[in-house]
Amino acid sequence: MSENIDFEKSIARLEEITEKLEKGKLKLDEMTALYSEGTKLAAACGKALEEAQIKITKITGDNEENG
Repeated sequence: MSENIDFEKSIARLEEITEKLEKGKLKLDEMTALYSEGTKLAAACGKALEEAQIKITKITGDNEENG
């Protein structure tokens, strides 16, 4: 996500991947490729959420100190 990947687009792609995997009508190589892509997207989204939480905590802390 820090490589300028859009968080919302990544979440939407994760939902697409999940739907395809749940249907189960894929070849094994397609499933493993989607699973791999999904795990990478999930990790990137998780990192983006952590970074956002740090920023929010800092902003909140700064506001409390100045308020």
